[in-house]
Amino acid sequence: MNVLTIGGAMVDTIVTIASDKIEQVKMRNAESSFLLLEEGHKTEAEEIASSCGGGAVNAAVAASRLGHHTSIIAKIGRDDKGKTILGLLRAEGVDVSWIAVDDREPTGSSVIISSHDRNAAVFTYRGANTKIEANDLPHQAFAGLDLVYVANLSNQSANCYPLVVEHAKSAGALLAVNPGVRQLTARFDDFWHSLKHIDILCVNRAEAQTLMPRLLQSFGDGGAPLIAKNDEPIPPLAKRGLRSGGYEMSLVKFLGTLIELGVGVIVLTDGANGAFIARAQELHYRAAEHVVAAATTGAGDAFSSTFACYLADTQDPGRALSAAAINAASVVKFIDTQTGLLTRAALEREIERASEAPLFSFSI
Repeated sequence: MNVLTIGGAMVDTIVTIASDKIEQVKMRNAESSFLLLEEGHKTEAEEIASSCGGGAVNAAVAASRLGHHTSIIAKIGRDDKGKTILGLLRAEGVDVSWIAVDDREPTGSSVIISSHDRNAAVFTYRGANTKIEANDLPHQAFAGLDLVYVANLSNQSANCYPLVVEHAKSAGALLAVNPGVRQLTARFDDFWHSLKHIDILCVNRAEAQTLMPRLLQSFGDGGAPLIAKNDEPIPPLAKRGLRSGGYEMSLVKFLGTLIELGVGVIVLTDGANGAFIARAQELHYRAAEHVVAAATTGAGDAFSSTFACYLADTQDPGRALSAAAINAASVVKFIDTQTGLLTRAALEREIERASEAPLFSFSI
């Protein structure tokens, strides 16, 4: 297939700290947890490493390793970090013709602190990632595409989201969207009006709960619970539902409303608790692979981009879900976001090895 990814390009500095060197605090009445750094004190790190990241870069590398002709639209600064990203993408066989260079801002960068349960804390400077403009999205970049994958767009770049949707649909490509919380809050109206054009929507639990307030306005809260067949286990998120601002919405109602609003397929990930996909009246669930995580950063990008590529290529949602779960599990074995991304051949072998992993199906 011909795949285009759009979004962020970053250089990550990853700091790995032993759990006994940094304090962790978890809230009892909330889902938040915190890593505490002692002021005026040097904390010994196990490792400090540098790698390329960002939603568009991670998705482009994933798609290219799966054997697709892949190009990317992103913005970098005129600096060494930008050159590093270009070198990585070229080495992975990604077409960088549409990467723009910005003279106002440096290349985006982040510092990732990984400790305890490896659900990293991230300090982010978005830099040039916020400066994508309409002229960075030429029609030619969308010609002949099978799939357009849109990662999170930041600040000014999010203003271009309606144009991305327009170009993708005019080209006849499938549109996969993986928005972040910032895009779902500051630029929500554009996202809301695009729902009927989205073929594959990928969100995690936090992003889904960010969507809830607008859905509540039109559909109300509550909703029917998930009904299992033949005493099948109910996944944790299906029992709990989604919660935001004191309101609750059942998983069935949340997914059903998005389908009613025109979304083709919804992917909802819940970290180590597995993932759901909904299409029409069908809901599928697959538990996460059990691995020892070195870091969780990049798992969402791996899951979403792999699912989108596999579904667009095979039209088999169950196989796409398995491929996504396996590739995401492979990524979290490493501290960076790309070392664990599998080639198509390796992923196919892993899918066959894991063929006995149960896929639960429900009706919504």
